[in-house]
Amino acid sequence: MAQETEAAKQLAETKKALLMQKKHGAQRMDAEQIAACDAFCEGYKAFLDNGKTEREVAQYAIAQLEQDGFHRWNPGEPVQAGDRIYICNRGKAVVAAVIGSEPLANGIRLTAAHIDSPRLDLKQSPLYEDKELALFKTHYYGGIKKYQWTTIPMAIHGVVAKCDGTVVNIHVGEQDTDPIFCVTDLLPHLATEQVQRTLAQGIKGEELNVLIGSRPYDSEEGSDLVKLQIMKILNETYGITESDFLSAELEVVPAGKARDLGFDRSMIGAYGHDDRVCAYPALRALMDCKTPAKTAVLILTDKEEIGSDGNTGLCSSYFHDFMKDLATVCGTTVHTVFAQSQCLSADVTAAVDPTFADVNDPRNAAYLNYGVCMMKYTGARGKSGSSDASAEFVAEIRALLEQNEVIWQTGELGKVDIGGGGTVAAYLANLNIDTVDVGVPVLSMHAPMEVVSKIDVYMAYRAFAAFQA
Repeated sequence: MAQETEAAKQLAETKKALLMQKKHGAQRMDAEQIAACDAFCEGYKAFLDNGKTEREVAQYAIAQLEQDGFHRWNPGEPVQAGDRIYICNRGKAVVAAVIGSEPLANGIRLTAAHIDSPRLDLKQSPLYEDKELALFKTHYYGGIKKYQWTTIPMAIHGVVAKCDGTVVNIHVGEQDTDPIFCVTDLLPHLATEQVQRTLAQGIKGEELNVLIGSRPYDSEEGSDLVKLQIMKILNETYGITESDFLSAELEVVPAGKARDLGFDRSMIGAYGHDDRVCAYPALRALMDCKTPAKTAVLILTDKEEIGSDGNTGLCSSYFHDFMKDLATVCGTTVHTVFAQSQCLSADVTAAVDPTFADVNDPRNAAYLNYGVCMMKYTGARGKSGSSDASAEFVAEIRALLEQNEVIWQTGELGKVDIGGGGTVAAYLANLNIDTVDVGVPVLSMHAPMEVVSKIDVYMAYRAFAAFQA
């Protein structure tokens, strides 16, 4: 009997030494650590509620940075260890840094997340009347399942830029006293033909029309009186006319606040987890960074959901220019800095959904509550669009996470030939920066309400903080 017990003990020790041990994050933490996760996520929920567009996130992030001692940096301004600086590109993208004690030529520790999310944008000429109802025409932004965006409460956020140079902020649908809006859908009784469509065409892009009013202007004569009444309200409230829509950026997003999900309150249900669930931990990690050895840099970028193009997306030169200007005042060159730098591309991945588990390779997929997920490569099918991090860099990040007791896992975005997706990692790796994706697993990604685990959110913060220390 004693020999059998010893053999069993030796087998268990051998397994522990040689095989990977996967365990639910909550079973690896004590009550105090779980409470820390929950407390951290209260700040994250406030971040989501205050930032439903890229402009709002940038504004909120800047307010937080300035409160924490960061100041807007002007190119040519000298810097020294411990300085906390930031720039903002056109109100939609932010780069912030804490200057390290080592020379900048030794490289930076860069974390990059995007702050745009899938949504419905108003077309340039959106307002129309049909059957005595007023509606807005929209053009969806990013990859969405269009049918998910019907018959849910919606809010309108954004700006209207007028010809006189003034910019009007619009934010309606979030307060209890605000009206809400919605995209309508057919009742089942009349949907015989609609339900014969493929799921992808169940709702077509041109059917994503937002209902905004139904009462006519007080007149017995004339056409489009409901449209006129809506325009009268908008003019009285915001001082705009219909032509001002031509220079507006108005986004239709799900109304409502981020909420705890589940009887155990272990998850958060909200719009915009992709990718604000990585942006907030990265922002907090930088703010908690004092004087690191290597300069710590954070990018909060726009336009990732549509390919990162445009002057506020990461294919733009704004980050490169910031680093070039910083390198100049530090007496080095930007290509020297990049060659010695490392980056965590902070973007989400898909969590295994038990209802649709067949799309994943279970041995190489991310699970809710198993910690922040490191993805050596992303892309689609033959790794198209991926930077594919080197084995050496992955090993270095593995060691960093283990040394700092971060709960983490690895994963891929679905089976090889089923799907996949891209992140900003490739654009940063193209600058000759060692880059790997590290982010939070998400259920129902790109839906009006996505789901994340509080443990995973907190572990993302722990990972980014360890990386930037």
